[in-house]
Amino acid sequence: MDGEQEQPKALQCRAWVAYAAGQELKLETVIVDPPQKGEVRVRIRYCALCHTDAYTLSGQDPEGLFPSILGHEAAGIVESIGPGVSTVKPGDHVIPCYQAYCKECKFCRSNKTNLCGSVRAWTGTGVMQADGKPRFRTCGSNGREIFHFMGTSTFAEYTVVHEVSVAKIRKDADLESACLLGCGVSTGLGAVWNTASVEKGATAAVFGLGTVGLACIEGLVAAGAKRIIGVDVDRSKLDLGVKWGCTDVVNPKDFPDKTIQEVIVGMTDGGVDYSFECIGKVDVMRSALECCHKGWGESIIIGVAGAGQEIQTRPFQLVTGRVWKGTAFGGFKSRVDVPKLVDKYIEGEINLDNYITHRMSFEQMNEAFDLLHQGKCLRAVLKVSE
Repeated sequence: MDGEQEQPKALQCRAWVAYAAGQELKLETVIVDPPQKGEVRVRIRYCALCHTDAYTLSGQDPEGLFPSILGHEAAGIVESIGPGVSTVKPGDHVIPCYQAYCKECKFCRSNKTNLCGSVRAWTGTGVMQADGKPRFRTCGSNGREIFHFMGTSTFAEYTVVHEVSVAKIRKDADLESACLLGCGVSTGLGAVWNTASVEKGATAAVFGLGTVGLACIEGLVAAGAKRIIGVDVDRSKLDLGVKWGCTDVVNPKDFPDKTIQEVIVGMTDGGVDYSFECIGKVDVMRSALECCHKGWGESIIIGVAGAGQEIQTRPFQLVTGRVWKGTAFGGFKSRVDVPKLVDKYIEGEINLDNYITHRMSFEQMNEAFDLLHQGKCLRAVLKVSE
């Protein structure tokens, strides 16, 4: 092409379509329209399943739209770009990121948050900014539009994303492992390193030892935390917590006459310095706050609760110095920080491979969801294309 890209055309590919809440996904041939201004079309190589995908499919997500193509943890290769795109080109290896980073909106310019407002109004309604429409549709003369999900829609052989939502990474990175940096592992590491800024010698409790919780543990170990308490009701998850670096593990079911916060406060001479809620249950969020030390303890909410649910505690818990915080994507600025995380992975500073418990084919999507619901996997990674 001698430096110039041929005009992209609509193409057909396979995608897993969510037609309604609570129903299994259906593998369909869909049309993916060309990228428009500020858009990038990506050939997805690998995708992983996250509980957020299951949460939306369950119908609990207030922003859930149907029909849609779910998926937000993946890695692939740029196939074509729309007008005005300058930061990536065809052939680049990329990770689509549900958390955009434009560098120009008031959020990005504030230097106080990693939230970006540039395309949120469109990604939250399943469409693209250029024309307010999706790029997916069913085949046939009267093709039905299919909504995007989280601005990524990675359960497809090809997807279209905004340029501000795609992180260019080095080409020597293994895409099968690197895809995990699109959500879960990055979120856990960042909650520790960015949101809480855990210092050496700190004490911490992690509630929920799935991928995000284990990534919190990995981040705590790297930060030099002296005591890490893992909390889960699944014995096998507690074993994983020890493998990842927990100094103590606790199953709330073993203490029928005490709350888990009472147990942890008793173990730690008044409570932990930091806690991380990685489940998305409001009662656990309260426990996570109340197990923190009076005067300085900080609790980070990572898990996403169901629509309409509210958190509660006695105001005195906050008056006496405890802090409640939330985090999205671990505070990482996607296009800037994801490539740095890939560097850390290549250099052996962070682990990705051990989170992959199942390697599956693209055709096994619904089986992978079953494993997720049964708690039998950390991350199931599906090979989408060659």
